[in-house]
Amino acid sequence: MKKVIGWIVLILVIFYIGTNPGPAADITQGIGHGLAEAFRNIGVFLRNLAN
Repeated sequence: MKKVIGWIVLILVIFYIGTNPGPAADITQGIGHGLAEAFRNIGVFLRNLAN
């Protein structure tokens, strides 16, 4: 059952990207920015922890 739901979600995501490339690109850019910020903050934390 989980596998079927996963495929349905994947198909819907691909459909969304295909029909709305502009907003999908904005969402992807936001996710990338959030991940970069998270890793940057982890680096700052570890650097401060080492000092």
